[in-house]
Amino acid sequence: MNEAHLKLCSSDEWADGLRKWLIPAATDSIILGDHALEVGPGPGRTTDILMHLVPRLTAVEVDPLLAARLKQRMAGTNVTVVEADATALPFPDDHFDSALSFVMLHHVPTPQLQDQLFGEVRRVLRPGGVFAGVDSFDTPPWRELHADDICVAVPPETVEQRLRAAGFSKVAVVPNERVLQFHATV
Repeated sequence: MNEAHLKLCSSDEWADGLRKWLIPAATDSIILGDHALEVGPGPGRTTDILMHLVPRLTAVEVDPLLAARLKQRMAGTNVTVVEADATALPFPDDHFDSALSFVMLHHVPTPQLQDQLFGEVRRVLRPGGVFAGVDSFDTPPWRELHADDICVAVPPETVEQRLRAAGFSKVAVVPNERVLQFHATV
């Protein structure tokens, strides 16, 4: 993540938007269960909110520095932070009740690895588990924010088919004027 992007994703303004709009819209009417997986928390502003929605939260972050900082900040809470690549999750099959991903899928380097991530999330979810999240639309200002970042847009028209190919059954993709929102059930 470049410095400008990291600064934005660490900001109080971003956290306010997550709290007011993105997280409620993505989790509305979804049963998260007792143990949720957060994929790609980055600096953890999403984690700060999600930890209050479930009894146990496991956050998987690939960046060693961000994972270490978040692990230290979450010590003594209901959050376990694991430094790992979400395309090869270090958890057994059927381990989580739900999985959540907020504006991070485009940081996965290729569409093939994004699909591998979908398959791994499917593998670690229990029967009936749900994968919900949000990602950004590909626009010129969004691309500018991602200068020198890994940035592989997730085309909204492909998400349903890709989630079904990963083994999800009930899939809903809801693009709105600002973001791509989705949820899929095992």
